[in-house]
Amino acid sequence: MSEKDCDNESCSALNVPDFKNALKEFQKLVEKTVTQKTEERLGLYIKDDDYDNNNLDARTECGAVSSQVQEENIVFLVSEKQQITHPVVKRRDVIKSIVEVPHLDFTVTSSQKGVLTIFNNQRKSFFSYPFHQDTAWITGCDLLTQMECVVAVTERTIINNCFIIKPMENGLLCVCTVTMSDHLADDNIIMGDDKGYVHLLKMTGDHFGLKQCKGKKESQVQILDSKNFNIVKRKLHDDWFVKVKYISDLNCFRSCSSDSIHSFVLDDIKRLEDSLPVKEFSVPRGLNAFTYCGKAKVIVTGG
Repeated sequence: MSEKDCDNESCSALNVPDFKNALKEFQKLVEKTVTQKTEERLGLYIKDDDYDNNNLDARTECGAVSSQVQEENIVFLVSEKQQITHPVVKRRDVIKSIVEVPHLDFTVTSSQKGVLTIFNNQRKSFFSYPFHQDTAWITGCDLLTQMECVVAVTERTIINNCFIIKPMENGLLCVCTVTMSDHLADDNIIMGDDKGYVHLLKMTGDHFGLKQCKGKKESQVQILDSKNFNIVKRKLHDDWFVKVKYISDLNCFRSCSSDSIHSFVLDDIKRLEDSLPVKEFSVPRGLNAFTYCGKAKVIVTGG
C-alpha cells in the first residue's frame, strides 16, 4: 500500500466519527425544529433566550403566534392566551360568535345552542341566559347599540329577546350591526348567507315595539314574517359568506368568502342599495378571516 493510500485511509478513519457526530447533531436539530413548529401551531411554544440571543417575545391568542425580533419592527402585538371556564354552556356546545363592545367595556358571546353570555373587562361571566330554544343553531350575533339589545341569526331566522323574523330565503351565516353617522337613532344589520348574498335590514325600536315588549316573557315573543320587511339584498360572492363587518371610521362594510374570485369586498354601505361595482380582490381558495386596525389604518386578511 502506498503512502498516499495510507494517508487517505487515515483521513477517512478520522473523519467518520466526526461525520457521525455531525449527523446526530443535525438530526437533533431537525427534531427540535419540527417540535418547535408543531408547538407554534398549537400556541404552546415560548422562545428560550439562552438558546438564541435574539430577544424574541412570543405571545399567543387563539392559537396564533406573534413574534418580535426588533422593537422598531413590531406591527402587531397580541395578548397572551387565556382560558375562560364557561359553566353555563352545555356539553357538546361551542361558542359561535364573540362580540367586543369597547364603549360599554364588555364582551358578548353566543353559543351554537343559544346560550348568550356577557363578560366584563376581567373576562368574568356576570350575566348568562338561554337566548334561543329552537333546534336551529346560532350562527352569529351582535349588539344593537341604540336598541340596547342583542340580535342573533340562525339558519333561517333573525332573533331577539322580543321578536323572531322568519323565514329567511337562504341560510344566514353571519351578522353585524351598522350605525351610520347620519342615522344615529337607527340600528341597521347586515347579514351574509350561504349563497353569497348580503342582506341589509333597517331596524328601529318603535318599528319592533321594543319598549312595550321588554317586560314580556319568552313565550310572548313576537313572530314576524320576513316578507313584511324591506330587506335589501345583493350578491357579492359566488360562495358562502365567512364573515361580514362594518368599519364606522370608514363608513364601509367588508366581507370575505371562500370564493376564489370575489374573495374580499370593501366598499361604502350605499353599494348594497345600488348596482354599482364594488371594490374587491381575489385570493386563491378565498379568505377565512380579516381584521381592521384603526390606529395603523391597515386590514389584515387570513386565507
